Amino acid sequence: MWTADHWKDYEVLDTSNGEKLERWEKYLLVRPDPQVIWKTDRMNSGWRRYNARYHRSSSGGGQWEFCDLPEQWQISYGQLVFNLKPFSFKHTGLFPEQAVNWDWCGAQIRGEIQRRQLSGDVDPATGKIRPVKILNLFAYTGGATLAAAAAGAQVTHVDASKGMVGWAKENAVSSGLPETSVRWLVDDCTKFVEREIRRGHVYDGIIMDPPSYGRGPKGEIWKMEDNIYDFLQLCVQVLSDKPLFVMISSYTTGLAPSVLTYMLETALRDRGGRAESSEIGLPVTDTGLVLPCGSTGRWQP
Repeated sequence: MWTADHWKDYEVLDTSNGEKLERWEKYLLVRPDPQVIWKTDRMNSGWRRYNARYHRSSSGGGQWEFCDLPEQWQISYGQLVFNLKPFSFKHTGLFPEQAVNWDWCGAQIRGEIQRRQLSGDVDPATGKIRPVKILNLFAYTGGATLAAAAAGAQVTHVDASKGMVGWAKENAVSSGLPETSVRWLVDDCTKFVEREIRRGHVYDGIIMDPPSYGRGPKGEIWKMEDNIYDFLQLCVQVLSDKPLFVMISSYTTGLAPSVLTYMLETALRDRGGRAESSEIGLPVTDTGLVLPCGSTGRWQP
């Protein structure tokens, strides 16, 4: 399992009976987690003195119980700063387990920039070192976008939600990233990639975190297991001649990590290289175990 274990402002303190106790900077939240099927003693005092708790309804959805939580606050991960706020369906605007992928992507980008500098890989049009271009699809509030931009890449951030893109922009400003490092787009990801193919635009790396289920702007139904392979084949067409990576995250129940490996190696067979995949997770402070939080597949040439 790939573990996001470099956090200082966030930690999972304990897990029991369908819930996890988390510390987000100085605030304690209790939120549901379907992976937590064990029923262990709740010895941590945070279970009784939380700042907010999300109660799931038996009829679907749920609601927050607020004790002492601001409408918005911030946490940091290295130089990245994220603005958090509780909103519908238990979320805060950040998936901390994705930090393990931010670190990996950042390392690939920094290594490639160094290679281009040493080899004098210059863009003829500008006379400058050729930029590393990254496409982040279903980009949400921009965790991967910020990490890639901080590593020195030029990032195109695409999400169908205007609100999410606005939130991501706030995070970029809070993180002190240059305005020119990210191109922000509110768009349907499939339609955007189709236009990029027609335009002849290419990217050195592609990141995607598609939803398990969703609807397009005209009511089109997206279902991960039905649509992701065709979408991946589409995205392969906007990869540069010498790409760095393709990375897919999945929170779809029942979709094994090995499926991501097989899918990536099949769709990118003509490019050679290899794919690997794993569950991603968060360490649990009180037990020393790791809480599984979805999976990720990574392809490299």
